[in-house]
Amino acid sequence: MHHIGVIGSGLMGSGIAQVAAQAGLQVGLNDANADALHSALARICTGLERLRDRGRLEGDVDTILSRIHLTTDLQEFAQSDVVIEAISENEDLKCTLFAQLDGICAPRTILASNTSSISITNLAAATHRPKCVVGMHFFNPVPAMQLVEVTRGTATSDHTVAKITQLGERLGKTVVHAADTPGFIVNRILVPMLVEAIFVYQEHAASREDIDQAVRLGLGHPMGPLTLADLIGLDTLLAICDVYYQEFGDPKYRAPILLRRYVTAGWLGRKTGRGFYEYPAR
Repeated sequence: MHHIGVIGSGLMGSGIAQVAAQAGLQVGLNDANADALHSALARICTGLERLRDRGRLEGDVDTILSRIHLTTDLQEFAQSDVVIEAISENEDLKCTLFAQLDGICAPRTILASNTSSISITNLAAATHRPKCVVGMHFFNPVPAMQLVEVTRGTATSDHTVAKITQLGERLGKTVVHAADTPGFIVNRILVPMLVEAIFVYQEHAASREDIDQAVRLGLGHPMGPLTLADLIGLDTLLAICDVYYQEFGDPKYRAPILLRRYVTAGWLGRKTGRGFYEYPAR
C-alpha cells in the first residue's frame, strides 16, 4: 500500500493525512474548498513542528509535508489504494460521495469511512463494490489518539478488513473490530454519558466547570464531558444523537434541547470559538 486519498480537510481529515504521511505514505488530501485545504496543511505543519520540538517526531517536517498533495479533484484518486472519507456526519452526503468514488476509483480501491455512527452497509449499498467498503473510525485528535475502530459491513470481505487493519497498524494505531451497529463500540458507550452531562447542565443541576471536574476526578477521565463535546463538535454530536435515536428508538440517545439550540446558534465548540465554553482566537 503506497497511496491513500483522504476526503475532508477538517480536524479529522487533516489528522488522518498527517499520520499517513508520517508513516511514509503518499497522501492526497481533498476538499471542495481550496482555502480549507491550505488551512489544513498549515495545521498539519504546526502539529508536526510541535512533535519535533518535543523530540517525538521521526523524520523531517518538510519531508513529511512533501508527501501530502492537496487537491480539489476527486479524479486524482482513480488509482489510490485506499480512499478514506472524513466529511460531515450526514448519510446522504456520504452516500453521494461513495457513489462518485465508485465510478472514479479502480476496482481494487478500498473505500473507507471515518463515520462514527452511520451504517457501513448503507454506504456500501451506494456502490457496486460492497466487498471493498469498510469503516475506519479514528478518534480526535488523530495524531494523539491510538485507537481505530474497523467496522465490517454486511458484504465487506475478509481481504478488505485485513488490508484496513494492516493500514491502521502501519499508522501506529491499535485496531479493534466492531459489528455494523450504530455507534460501533466507543461512541455507543460514550454518547449517552455526554448527553446526560448536557442534561445536567441544561437543568442547572451543576455548573459546567463542576460537571467537568466531577467526571475528571471522580471517574479518572482526562477531560470532562462538556469539554469533550466541544472538542468533538456539537454539530457532530447532535448528528450522532439523531442517528442513534432513529436507529435504536431509545430515549437515552435523545438530543437535549440545549445542544440543538447551540448548534442552531452556530456554537459548535472549539472549531467556531464557542460551545459550552468560549475559545478566544489566538
